Amino acid sequence: MNRRLFGSLIVATALALPLAQPRPALAWGDEGHEVVALVAQSFLEPAVRRRALGLLASDPDHLTAHDIASAATWADKVRDANTSGARLKTRQWHFADIEIKEQPDLSKACFNFPTIPPGVLASNGPADDCVVDKIQEFAAELAAPTTDLEEQIVALKFILHFVGDLHQPLHSSDDHDRGGNDKRVSAAGMRANNLHHYWDTEFVNQLGPDAKSIASDLIGHISTQQERKWAGGKPSDWVNETFDTSKKDAYGQLPTPNASGSFRLTDDYVTMATQDVAIQLSKAGVRLAFILNQSLK
Repeated sequence: MNRRLFGSLIVATALALPLAQPRPALAWGDEGHEVVALVAQSFLEPAVRRRALGLLASDPDHLTAHDIASAATWADKVRDANTSGARLKTRQWHFADIEIKEQPDLSKACFNFPTIPPGVLASNGPADDCVVDKIQEFAAELAAPTTDLEEQIVALKFILHFVGDLHQPLHSSDDHDRGGNDKRVSAAGMRANNLHHYWDTEFVNQLGPDAKSIASDLIGHISTQQERKWAGGKPSDWVNETFDTSKKDAYGQLPTPNASGSFRLTDDYVTMATQDVAIQLSKAGVRLAFILNQSLK
């Protein structure tokens, strides 16, 4: 079976599951973030889409192209390029690592939700903060008519990225393993790597050959009922939902490690994880559109 057909079947199965048997929901690589942005773009109100594209078109930064999908990868690019010290300044903003073997504590994972002093831009906020806070702060800036153009553009690019990050299961949980980065895994047909990478990239790749194909398939399987259900709540609700799936599936379904401490993932685990990823990318896209439709009206 080719990867496109397999991915389409996985998407159809995954997006049917929440209607048939409710279950907890579940940072992607570039492709995952592009998928989230493309899904979101299809759910944006026309005026909001025009405004978002207008902001990106006026962006003087050329680290990424200025379409919505490319801009959704900018937060990783600026961090990795360490532009103006962005690596240290923004690294913690991409996740909220709730420990799975302790009492779940979002406040602890979010550095007790530090406040930004009046007059300080969200992009200059404290380095010790989490993805939940940053989404809310940047959304507030987009909605405020007094926010200057440069900060509006930065806020938009961070939101395009961070809503995706929040829905990656290993950006919402931790097993004292740096969000899966310290767990070595392998699976049939995939090169050995760490567990975080598999959820970032390998399981996304199972869904289709490229971001546009994956997004198109996901959009076609999102029902009106699912859109209404997902387009609500707030980032703290979504991260707790993602944590539940991470604990239950990403970590909870891991096989017993071998003598060297590595995990050989079963075909069932790969199928389960790929279905979870399809759901998470879909939810992230709908919720990204929900935030932008509120903030950019």
